[in-house]
Amino acid sequence: MPQLDAAVAGAFFGIYLNSGQVCQAGSRLLVAKPIKDEFVAKLTALSQTLKLGDPFDPATTMGPVINENQLAKIENYLERGRQEAKLLTGGSRATGPGLEKGLFVKPTIFDEVPAQASIAREEIFGPVLSVLSFENIDDVIRTANDTMYGLAAAVWTKDINVALKVAKGLRAGTVWVNAYHSTGLYNMPYGGYKQSGLGRELGDLGLEEYMETKSIQIKLQ
Repeated sequence: MPQLDAAVAGAFFGIYLNSGQVCQAGSRLLVAKPIKDEFVAKLTALSQTLKLGDPFDPATTMGPVINENQLAKIENYLERGRQEAKLLTGGSRATGPGLEKGLFVKPTIFDEVPAQASIAREEIFGPVLSVLSFENIDDVIRTANDTMYGLAAAVWTKDINVALKVAKGLRAGTVWVNAYHSTGLYNMPYGGYKQSGLGRELGDLGLEEYMETKSIQIKLQ
């Protein structure tokens, strides 16, 4: 698979898994300016192939959101997004045959999103993606870190030096390179920076959460 298409597939999986209702969902997408138009066009077309419906139906590729309150919250952000950025696809509740009894949201992509927009800075917890652009490596690290959250992030590149520089610079507890939502490395600690939780699960650091440490001080006579 070409590198660009692989990155598009990764961004697609990053935001739409579980209808975007994932703590580490990739809800902000930062794309280099020279490739942004092509990237976003491919991602938009792929997003429009999603089939909403009953999660128990094998033909369904994206299910509903969890409850009425969450639907209302997402719809509020969709309204804000239409005022803050350029809507490319989705942007509303999904209705129609087979969707009458569910709380479905159309897969949504906003482009030309300002870094200070609410849809880029606040946790929506739904299938809503904000696309921002960047000029260079320092720019993308600065923009990516300009958030109160820091649970997970990813970088897509074929240049290992770029991958390492960005991964080291990102203030996130997990950084994937050329992957998203990758799991299975249970010997590695999991947790976030900033307002994305305290402490770590898994690995040696996770074990320390269940241990008591004693300090003994002795003054020799």
